[in-house]
Amino acid sequence: MVMKYQELINNGIKNLRKNHGLTQEEFAEKIDISIQGLSNIERNRYQPTAETIDKICNVFKITPYELILPKAEDSEDIIKNITLMLNRCTKRQLKKIYKIIDILIKF
Repeated sequence: MVMKYQELINNGIKNLRKNHGLTQEEFAEKIDISIQGLSNIERNRYQPTAETIDKICNVFKITPYELILPKAEDSEDIIKNITLMLNRCTKRQLKKIYKIIDILIKF
């Protein structure tokens, strides 16, 4: 199964904006892109440039990894992030993950 990296990045950008309580206008201004550009990114119409990703990471002092998989703050966030990751796995990967989880839970 092919991971949808563009969707992960774009959703990460949208979640970052919402988690900081920013409007699209405020967020776009902080990262120096147009509101329409941000809207298109958040709706998965366009992929942000590497420069835009760098700006976002610099402004919010995060790594690109954190943009894709934000830090989970509570159990609900953790479960949501795990579910998002599992939905992108193949049947074979899911079987391996299941075995690993089963072993970890027994500790």
